[in-house]
Amino acid sequence: MQRRTFLKAAGVSLALPFLQSMAPACATTGGELPKRMVFICTALGLHPQSLWPDSTGADYEMTPYLELLKDHKQDFTLFSGLQHEDQTGRQPHDSELTFLTAARKPGMGGFRNTISIDQLAASHIGNQTRFRSVSLGSAKAQSQSYTRGGVMIPAQTSPAKLFAQMFLQGKASEIREQQQRLSDGKSILDELGSQAKKLKRKSSSEDHHLLNDYFESVRQAETNIAAAQGWMDKPKPKVDVDRPSDIHDHADMIGRTRLLMDLVPLIIQSDSSRVISIMVQDHYVVPKVQGVTGNHHNLSHHGQDDSKIEQLKRIEREIVSCYGSLLGKMKAKSEGDNTLLDSTSVLFGSNLGNANAHHANNLPIFLAGGGFEHGRYVKQKQGTPLCNLFVSILNQAGVETDQFGQSNGTLSW
Repeated sequence: MQRRTFLKAAGVSLALPFLQSMAPACATTGGELPKRMVFICTALGLHPQSLWPDSTGADYEMTPYLELLKDHKQDFTLFSGLQHEDQTGRQPHDSELTFLTAARKPGMGGFRNTISIDQLAASHIGNQTRFRSVSLGSAKAQSQSYTRGGVMIPAQTSPAKLFAQMFLQGKASEIREQQQRLSDGKSILDELGSQAKKLKRKSSSEDHHLLNDYFESVRQAETNIAAAQGWMDKPKPKVDVDRPSDIHDHADMIGRTRLLMDLVPLIIQSDSSRVISIMVQDHYVVPKVQGVTGNHHNLSHHGQDDSKIEQLKRIEREIVSCYGSLLGKMKAKSEGDNTLLDSTSVLFGSNLGNANAHHANNLPIFLAGGGFEHGRYVKQKQGTPLCNLFVSILNQAGVETDQFGQSNGTLSW
Protein backbone atom coordinates (compact mmCIF):
# COMPACT_ATOMS: atom_id res chain seq x y z
CA MET A 1 0.00 0.00 0.00
CA GLN A 2 1.40 3.41 -0.98
CA ARG A 3 2.22 5.92 1.77
CA ARG A 4 0.12 8.60 0.07
CA THR A 5 -3.00 6.45 -0.23
CA PHE A 6 -6.26 8.43 -0.01
CA LEU A 7 -9.85 7.38 0.49
CA LYS A 8 -11.91 9.32 -2.01
CA ALA A 9 -15.57 10.04 -2.66
CA ALA A 10 -17.55 12.95 -4.06
CA GLY A 11 -16.16 16.11 -2.52
CA VAL A 12 -14.02 14.16 -0.04
CA SER A 13 -10.36 13.20 0.05
CA LEU A 14 -9.14 11.69 3.31
CA ALA A 15 -5.44 11.05 3.90
CA LEU A 16 -4.46 8.01 5.95
CA PRO A 17 -2.09 7.61 8.90
CA PHE A 18 1.06 5.53 8.65
CA LEU A 19 0.08 1.83 8.61
CA GLN A 20 2.21 -1.28 8.96
CA SER A 21 0.82 -2.32 5.58
CA MET A 22 2.65 0.66 4.09
CA ALA A 23 6.05 -0.48 5.38
CA PRO A 24 7.20 -2.03 2.07
CA ALA A 25 6.29 1.16 0.24
CA CYS A 26 8.38 3.12 2.73
CA ALA A 27 11.34 0.75 2.58
CA THR A 28 13.14 2.89 0.03
CA THR A 29 13.27 5.73 2.55
CA GLY A 30 14.46 3.53 5.37
CA GLY A 31 10.99 2.90 6.77
CA GLU A 32 11.46 5.67 9.32
CA LEU A 33 8.48 7.59 10.61
CA PRO A 34 8.55 11.30 9.72
CA LYS A 35 9.68 13.86 12.30
CA ARG A 36 7.37 16.74 13.13
CA MET A 37 7.48 20.04 15.00
CA VAL A 38 4.77 22.04 16.77
CA PHE A 39 5.44 25.51 18.18
CA ILE A 40 2.89 27.08 20.56
CA CYS A 41 3.18 30.57 22.02
CA THR A 42 0.87 32.16 24.58
CA ALA A 43 1.62 35.80 23.87
CA LEU A 44 0.76 37.24 27.29
CA GLY A 45 3.17 35.06 29.24
CA LEU A 46 2.74 32.86 32.31
CA HIS A 47 2.73 34.10 35.90
CA PRO A 48 6.28 33.24 37.09
CA GLN A 49 5.39 32.54 40.73
CA SER A 50 2.81 29.97 39.62
CA LEU A 51 5.21 28.22 37.25
CA TRP A 52 8.80 27.95 38.41
CA PRO A 53 9.74 25.31 41.00
CA ASP A 54 12.54 25.95 43.50
CA SER A 55 14.39 22.70 42.82
CA THR A 56 15.79 21.48 39.52
CA GLY A 57 16.32 18.06 38.00
CA ALA A 58 13.89 15.16 37.97
CA ASP A 59 12.66 15.66 41.54
CA TYR A 60 11.35 19.21 41.16
CA GLU A 61 8.30 20.01 43.25
CA MET A 62 4.89 20.65 41.77
CA THR A 63 3.75 24.25 41.32
CA PRO A 64 0.17 25.32 40.52
CA TYR A 65 0.78 25.21 36.75
CA LEU A 66 2.98 22.11 36.76
CA GLU A 67 0.34 20.29 38.78
CA LEU A 68 -1.91 20.57 35.72
CA LEU A 69 0.67 18.63 33.71
CA LYS A 70 1.57 15.98 36.30
CA ASP A 71 0.21 13.14 34.14
CA HIS A 72 2.77 14.08 31.48
CA LYS A 73 5.76 14.81 33.74
CA GLN A 74 7.95 12.21 32.03
CA ASP A 75 7.02 13.53 28.58
CA PHE A 76 8.32 17.11 28.78
CA THR A 77 11.22 19.24 29.96
CA LEU A 78 10.76 22.69 31.51
CA PHE A 79 13.52 25.21 30.79
CA SER A 80 14.35 28.52 32.45
CA GLY A 81 17.10 31.02 31.62
CA LEU A 82 16.37 31.05 27.86
CA GLN A 83 15.75 34.21 25.86
CA HIS A 84 16.44 36.24 22.72
CA GLU A 85 18.65 39.33 23.09
CA ASP A 86 17.61 42.87 22.09
CA GLN A 87 13.85 42.33 22.19
CA THR A 88 12.84 45.81 23.30
CA GLY A 89 10.81 47.19 20.40
CA ARG A 90 8.81 50.26 19.53
CA GLN A 91 5.75 48.78 21.23
CA PRO A 92 5.84 46.83 24.53
CA HIS A 93 4.57 43.62 22.93
CA ASP A 94 6.71 43.67 19.78
CA SER A 95 8.58 40.60 20.99
CA GLU A 96 5.55 38.69 19.66
CA LEU A 97 7.02 39.29 16.21
CA THR A 98 10.26 37.50 16.93
CA PHE A 99 9.49 34.54 19.21
CA LEU A 100 10.25 32.11 16.38
CA THR A 101 12.83 34.25 14.55
CA ALA A 102 15.04 35.92 17.24
CA ALA A 103 15.48 39.03 15.06
CA ARG A 104 16.79 41.98 17.10
CA LYS A 105 14.96 45.21 17.96
CA PRO A 106 11.50 44.21 16.66
CA GLY A 107 9.34 47.06 15.43
CA MET A 108 12.08 49.67 15.50
CA GLY A 109 12.84 51.89 12.51
CA GLY A 110 14.15 49.88 9.60
CA PHE A 111 13.28 46.57 11.27
CA ARG A 112 12.95 43.59 8.97
CA ASN A 113 12.14 40.20 10.36
CA THR A 114 14.10 37.06 9.56
CA ILE A 115 12.96 33.53 8.80
CA SER A 116 11.16 31.70 11.60
CA ILE A 117 12.19 28.25 12.77
CA ASP A 118 8.98 26.66 11.49
CA GLN A 119 9.52 28.07 8.00
CA LEU A 120 13.14 26.98 7.94
CA ALA A 121 11.96 23.49 8.84
CA ALA A 122 9.18 23.68 6.24
CA SER A 123 11.69 24.56 3.53
CA HIS A 124 13.52 21.30 4.26
CA ILE A 125 10.72 18.82 5.01
CA GLY A 126 7.45 20.56 4.23
CA ASN A 127 7.44 19.72 0.52
CA GLN A 128 6.81 16.09 1.40
CA THR A 129 3.30 16.90 2.64
CA ARG A 130 0.20 18.55 1.18
CA PHE A 131 0.77 21.60 3.40
CA ARG A 132 4.36 22.76 3.86
CA SER A 133 3.35 24.29 7.16
CA VAL A 134 0.24 25.29 9.09
CA SER A 135 0.05 28.57 11.03
CA LEU A 136 -2.86 28.99 13.43
CA GLY A 137 -4.07 31.91 15.54
CA SER A 138 -6.70 31.96 18.27
CA ALA A 139 -8.08 35.41 17.40
CA LYS A 140 -6.62 37.03 14.28
CA ALA A 141 -4.45 36.52 11.22
CA GLN A 142 -1.27 37.65 12.99
CA SER A 143 1.22 34.80 13.18
CA GLN A 144 4.82 34.28 14.25
CA SER A 145 5.72 32.53 10.99
CA TYR A 146 7.97 34.52 8.66
CA THR A 147 9.53 33.76 5.30
CA ARG A 148 13.20 34.18 4.52
CA GLY A 149 12.33 37.63 3.20
CA GLY A 150 10.69 38.62 6.49
CA VAL A 151 7.10 38.40 5.23
CA MET A 152 4.53 37.17 7.73
CA ILE A 153 2.49 34.11 6.79
CA PRO A 154 -1.11 34.84 7.89
CA ALA A 155 -2.55 32.56 10.55
CA GLN A 156 -5.64 30.47 9.98
CA THR A 157 -8.21 31.17 12.72
CA SER A 158 -11.02 28.88 11.57
CA PRO A 159 -10.79 25.18 12.46
CA ALA A 160 -13.78 24.51 10.19
CA LYS A 161 -12.08 26.09 7.18
CA LEU A 162 -8.84 24.28 7.92
CA PHE A 163 -10.72 21.00 8.20
CA ALA A 164 -12.41 21.69 4.86
CA GLN A 165 -9.09 22.56 3.22
CA MET A 166 -7.62 19.26 4.33
CA PHE A 167 -10.51 16.91 3.71
CA LEU A 168 -13.01 18.48 1.34
CA GLN A 169 -11.89 18.57 -2.27
CA GLY A 170 -13.69 18.67 -5.59
CA LYS A 171 -16.04 21.02 -7.35
CA ALA A 172 -17.46 23.98 -5.45
CA SER A 173 -20.95 22.44 -5.52
CA GLU A 174 -19.60 19.13 -4.12
CA ILE A 175 -17.79 20.91 -1.31
CA ARG A 176 -20.94 22.87 -0.41
CA GLU A 177 -22.90 19.64 -0.32
CA GLN A 178 -20.35 17.99 1.95
CA GLN A 179 -20.26 21.01 4.24
CA GLN A 180 -24.04 20.82 4.48
CA ARG A 181 -23.78 17.14 5.39
CA LEU A 182 -21.41 18.07 8.21
CA SER A 183 -23.90 20.69 9.36
CA ASP A 184 -26.59 18.01 9.36
CA GLY A 185 -24.47 15.79 11.61
CA LYS A 186 -23.20 13.42 8.93
CA SER A 187 -19.56 12.37 8.86
CA ILE A 188 -17.31 12.38 5.82
CA LEU A 189 -16.67 8.78 6.79
CA ASP A 190 -20.27 7.99 5.80
CA GLU A 191 -19.22 8.76 2.24
CA LEU A 192 -16.12 6.61 2.54
CA GLY A 193 -17.61 3.56 4.27
CA SER A 194 -17.23 1.08 1.42
CA GLN A 195 -13.66 2.15 0.68
CA ALA A 196 -12.76 1.95 4.35
CA LYS A 197 -14.02 -1.65 4.47
CA LYS A 198 -11.94 -2.57 1.41
CA LEU A 199 -8.90 -0.92 3.01
CA LYS A 200 -9.32 -2.96 6.18
CA ARG A 201 -9.44 -6.16 4.16
CA LYS A 202 -6.04 -5.26 2.68
CA SER A 203 -4.41 -4.20 5.93
CA SER A 204 -3.08 -6.11 8.91
CA SER A 205 -4.96 -6.79 12.14
CA GLU A 206 -2.66 -4.31 13.90
CA ASP A 207 -3.67 -1.67 11.36
CA HIS A 208 -7.35 -2.27 12.09
CA HIS A 209 -6.95 -0.83 15.58
CA LEU A 210 -5.01 2.17 14.25
CA LEU A 211 -7.59 2.85 11.53
CA ASN A 212 -10.46 2.65 14.01
CA ASP A 213 -8.63 5.07 16.29
CA TYR A 214 -7.89 7.43 13.39
CA PHE A 215 -11.45 7.38 12.09
CA GLU A 216 -12.65 8.13 15.61
CA SER A 217 -10.34 11.15 15.66
CA VAL A 218 -11.90 12.36 12.41
CA ARG A 219 -15.40 11.95 13.84
CA GLN A 220 -14.41 13.75 17.05
CA ALA A 221 -13.00 16.69 15.08
CA GLU A 222 -16.23 16.86 13.09
CA THR A 223 -18.28 16.70 16.28
CA ASN A 224 -16.33 19.51 17.93
CA ILE A 225 -16.64 21.77 14.90
CA ALA A 226 -20.31 20.92 14.40
CA ALA A 227 -21.03 21.63 18.06
CA ALA A 228 -19.47 25.07 17.76
CA GLN A 229 -21.37 25.66 14.54
CA GLY A 230 -24.67 24.59 16.08
CA TRP A 231 -24.13 26.94 19.03
CA MET A 232 -23.52 29.81 16.64
CA ASP A 233 -26.58 29.02 14.51
CA LYS A 234 -29.04 29.43 17.39
CA PRO A 235 -28.78 33.21 17.87
CA LYS A 236 -28.12 33.76 14.18
CA PRO A 237 -30.71 31.83 12.15
CA LYS A 238 -29.65 33.44 8.87
CA VAL A 239 -26.36 31.69 8.21
CA ASP A 240 -24.50 31.62 4.92
CA VAL A 241 -24.01 27.88 4.42
CA ASP A 242 -20.94 28.51 2.23
CA ARG A 243 -19.03 29.76 5.27
CA PRO A 244 -18.00 27.30 8.02
CA SER A 245 -19.09 28.42 11.48
CA ASP A 246 -16.68 28.26 14.39
CA ILE A 247 -16.66 29.87 17.82
CA HIS A 248 -16.89 33.45 16.62
CA ASP A 249 -17.14 34.88 20.13
CA HIS A 250 -13.64 36.14 20.93
CA ALA A 251 -14.50 36.04 24.61
CA ASP A 252 -14.39 32.25 24.42
CA MET A 253 -10.64 32.27 23.93
CA ILE A 254 -10.20 28.90 25.63
CA GLY A 255 -12.78 27.24 23.42
CA ARG A 256 -11.19 28.72 20.30
CA THR A 257 -7.72 27.65 21.45
CA ARG A 258 -8.88 24.13 22.27
CA LEU A 259 -10.47 23.68 18.83
CA LEU A 260 -7.17 24.62 17.17
CA MET A 261 -5.11 22.30 19.37
CA ASP A 262 -7.57 19.44 18.89
CA LEU A 263 -6.82 19.51 15.16
CA VAL A 264 -3.06 19.10 15.65
CA PRO A 265 -3.04 15.29 16.19
CA LEU A 266 -5.28 14.85 13.14
CA ILE A 267 -3.03 17.05 10.97
CA ILE A 268 0.02 15.08 12.07
CA GLN A 269 -1.52 11.62 11.94
CA SER A 270 -2.77 12.19 8.40
CA ASP A 271 0.66 13.62 7.46
CA SER A 272 -1.09 16.69 6.10
CA SER A 273 1.76 18.77 7.50
CA ARG A 274 4.81 18.18 9.67
CA VAL A 275 5.31 21.79 10.78
CA ILE A 276 2.66 23.62 12.83
CA SER A 277 2.69 26.90 14.76
CA ILE A 278 -0.05 28.18 17.06
CA MET A 279 -0.32 31.63 18.61
CA VAL A 280 -2.63 32.10 21.60
CA GLN A 281 -3.28 35.79 21.19
CA ASP A 282 -4.62 38.76 23.13
CA HIS A 283 -8.38 38.72 22.45
CA TYR A 284 -8.92 42.28 23.81
CA VAL A 285 -12.00 41.16 25.74
CA VAL A 286 -12.92 39.68 29.09
CA PRO A 287 -12.48 35.93 28.50
CA LYS A 288 -15.25 33.52 29.37
CA VAL A 289 -13.46 31.91 32.30
CA GLN A 290 -15.28 31.41 35.58
CA GLY A 291 -14.35 34.05 38.14
CA VAL A 292 -12.74 36.40 35.60
CA THR A 293 -14.10 39.91 35.17
CA GLY A 294 -11.08 41.69 33.72
CA ASN A 295 -9.50 41.96 30.28
CA HIS A 296 -6.75 39.37 29.83
CA HIS A 297 -4.21 41.97 28.72
CA ASN A 298 -4.94 44.28 31.63
CA LEU A 299 -4.77 41.39 34.09
CA SER A 300 -1.32 40.45 32.76
CA HIS A 301 -0.23 43.92 33.91
CA HIS A 302 -1.51 43.26 37.42
CA GLY A 303 0.84 45.58 39.33
CA GLN A 304 0.99 42.92 42.09
CA ASP A 305 -2.72 43.36 42.77
CA ASP A 306 -3.77 40.04 44.35
CA SER A 307 -7.28 40.06 42.91
CA LYS A 308 -5.94 40.62 39.39
CA ILE A 309 -3.30 37.94 39.82
CA GLU A 310 -5.93 35.43 40.90
CA GLN A 311 -7.99 36.16 37.78
CA LEU A 312 -4.90 35.98 35.57
CA LYS A 313 -4.03 32.59 37.05
CA ARG A 314 -7.51 31.30 36.24
CA ILE A 315 -6.99 32.19 32.56
CA GLU A 316 -3.48 30.80 32.39
CA ARG A 317 -4.48 27.55 34.10
CA GLU A 318 -6.94 26.99 31.26
CA ILE A 319 -4.25 27.69 28.64
CA VAL A 320 -1.79 25.31 30.31
CA SER A 321 -4.56 22.71 30.50
CA CYS A 322 -5.05 23.02 26.74
CA TYR A 323 -1.37 22.13 26.32
CA GLY A 324 -1.79 19.18 28.66
CA SER A 325 -4.83 18.00 26.72
CA LEU A 326 -2.83 18.16 23.48
CA LEU A 327 -0.04 16.05 24.97
CA GLY A 328 -2.59 13.51 26.16
CA LYS A 329 -4.11 13.21 22.69
CA MET A 330 -0.67 12.91 21.08
CA LYS A 331 0.28 10.11 23.48
CA ALA A 332 -3.00 8.30 22.85
CA LYS A 333 -2.41 8.04 19.09
CA SER A 334 -0.23 5.12 18.03
CA GLU A 335 2.04 5.06 15.02
CA GLY A 336 3.89 1.83 14.43
CA ASP A 337 5.40 0.88 17.78
CA ASN A 338 5.40 4.48 19.00
CA THR A 339 3.01 7.35 19.64
CA LEU A 340 2.58 10.58 17.72
CA LEU A 341 4.35 12.40 20.55
CA ASP A 342 7.44 10.21 20.18
CA SER A 343 8.08 11.60 16.70
CA THR A 344 6.84 15.16 17.33
CA SER A 345 8.66 17.95 19.18
CA VAL A 346 6.00 20.10 20.84
CA LEU A 347 7.34 23.41 22.17
CA PHE A 348 5.08 25.56 24.36
CA GLY A 349 6.11 28.89 25.83
CA SER A 350 5.90 32.65 25.58
CA ASN A 351 7.74 35.64 24.16
CA LEU A 352 7.40 37.31 27.58
CA GLY A 353 9.08 36.13 30.76
CA ASN A 354 7.31 38.73 32.86
CA ALA A 355 4.27 40.23 31.16
CA ASN A 356 3.64 42.59 34.06
CA ALA A 357 6.85 44.44 33.15
CA HIS A 358 7.01 43.48 29.44
CA HIS A 359 10.30 41.69 30.10
CA ALA A 360 11.37 39.29 27.35
CA ASN A 361 13.98 37.41 29.38
CA ASN A 362 13.86 34.12 31.30
CA LEU A 363 11.13 32.83 29.01
CA PRO A 364 8.90 29.96 30.14
CA ILE A 365 9.68 27.11 27.73
CA PHE A 366 8.30 23.57 27.70
CA LEU A 367 9.50 20.96 25.23
CA ALA A 368 7.68 17.64 24.93
CA GLY A 369 8.18 14.53 22.79
CA GLY A 370 10.40 14.46 19.73
CA GLY A 371 12.57 11.59 20.95
CA PHE A 372 14.33 13.75 23.57
CA GLU A 373 14.96 12.60 27.12
CA HIS A 374 12.43 14.33 29.37
CA GLY A 375 11.11 14.46 32.92
CA ARG A 376 13.24 17.30 34.30
CA TYR A 377 13.30 21.01 35.12
CA VAL A 378 16.48 22.40 33.56
CA LYS A 379 17.73 25.76 34.79
CA GLN A 380 20.06 27.19 32.15
CA LYS A 381 22.43 30.09 32.74
CA GLN A 382 20.45 33.32 32.52
CA GLY A 383 20.63 34.68 28.98
CA THR A 384 21.21 31.34 27.25
CA PRO A 385 19.99 31.72 23.66
CA LEU A 386 16.60 30.10 23.09
CA CYS A 387 17.92 29.55 19.58
CA ASN A 388 20.31 26.91 20.94
CA LEU A 389 17.23 24.84 21.76
CA PHE A 390 15.82 25.63 18.31
CA VAL A 391 18.98 24.22 16.72
CA SER A 392 18.66 21.05 18.80
CA ILE A 393 15.02 20.64 17.72
CA LEU A 394 15.93 21.12 14.06
CA ASN A 395 18.76 18.60 14.20
CA GLN A 396 16.60 16.07 16.03
CA ALA A 397 14.04 16.38 13.21
CA GLY A 398 16.68 15.75 10.55
CA VAL A 399 17.15 19.39 9.53
CA GLU A 400 20.93 19.49 9.89
CA THR A 401 22.20 22.92 10.87
CA ASP A 402 24.70 24.34 13.33
CA GLN A 403 23.21 27.81 13.54
CA PHE A 404 19.85 29.58 13.73
CA GLY A 405 19.06 33.13 14.76
CA GLN A 406 21.14 34.09 17.80
CA SER A 407 22.41 30.60 18.55
CA ASN A 408 25.98 29.97 19.67
CA GLY A 409 25.68 26.18 19.80
CA THR A 410 23.15 23.53 20.67
CA LEU A 411 21.33 22.91 23.93
CA SER A 412 21.93 19.65 25.77
CA TRP A 413 20.51 18.55 29.08
